[in-house]
Amino acid sequence: MSSYRGVPIRGFPSRQVVRQRMRPRRSGAGCVRIGIALAMAIIALVSYFGSKAYNPVTGEDQYVAITQEQEIAIGLQSAPEMAQQYGGLDPDSQLQDLVDRVGQSLVSNSLVAETDYPFEFHLLADQNTVNAFALPGGQVFITRALLDRLETEGQLAGVLAHEIVHVVARHGAERIAEMQLMQGLTGAVVMATYDPEDPSSQRTAQVAALIGQLVNMKFGRDDELQSDSLGVKIMGEASYDPRALIRVMEILDAASQGARPPEFFSTHPNPENRLARIRAAIEEVYPNGVPSGLEP
Repeated sequence: MSSYRGVPIRGFPSRQVVRQRMRPRRSGAGCVRIGIALAMAIIALVSYFGSKAYNPVTGEDQYVAITQEQEIAIGLQSAPEMAQQYGGLDPDSQLQDLVDRVGQSLVSNSLVAETDYPFEFHLLADQNTVNAFALPGGQVFITRALLDRLETEGQLAGVLAHEIVHVVARHGAERIAEMQLMQGLTGAVVMATYDPEDPSSQRTAQVAALIGQLVNMKFGRDDELQSDSLGVKIMGEASYDPRALIRVMEILDAASQGARPPEFFSTHPNPENRLARIRAAIEEVYPNGVPSGLEP
């Protein structure tokens, strides 16, 4: 019962009752969001760890989200679009033949021959961007800008061997699986923490997404180092001097001066930091020294 100047007034609620009714009621929406978030996280983790497979090339277990047939299909479908981003294919047929010959020699005369990937090598017309990359399934690219900087056939073999390892080590399939995992986990964090009425919770979601990106970038650096190490082995098996890869790193370092991002935020390690791994790989493959007669 309310009152006016101490006189009770019937039919009106008291101030205490009014204050209680004005307090926002906690709904079950937060609990529902947490429940959905947990389900999302569990599904993401089960899907990821259930994709474990052994890779005979690397000798390691890995988590891959797609089959080799799917990798090949993705590469074939994506190749024309990727070529267009670099000005299309280079019209110089002689240089393209050189890239084909060196690439197929690496595939046919090394452990890569035991895989089922249909490798194709493409020379891109871009004369400004120093780059080489591989798509899942066996599509390998090198820009004219990088090829023009190389001095020997062995150096070209080093670049292509590195990219070939990305394919046979199934790094692309691993990245897809990791991205799916991180999307599932960060999505769960966003679902559990985001409150439309609380702007500060949006920053939590942004931080979660950034962490996911940084984790994937770290994995990318590890892939690059593994490609350098196995690339040394492939080069030697195909009769190319793996020491040519050292010179490639020097060329890449010179090309990246002034435009290189900090290593931690880059999927490619700084060339000088890869040199030690390449030299160690050469010593491991050739403990008694690199034999003579290899193509420099």
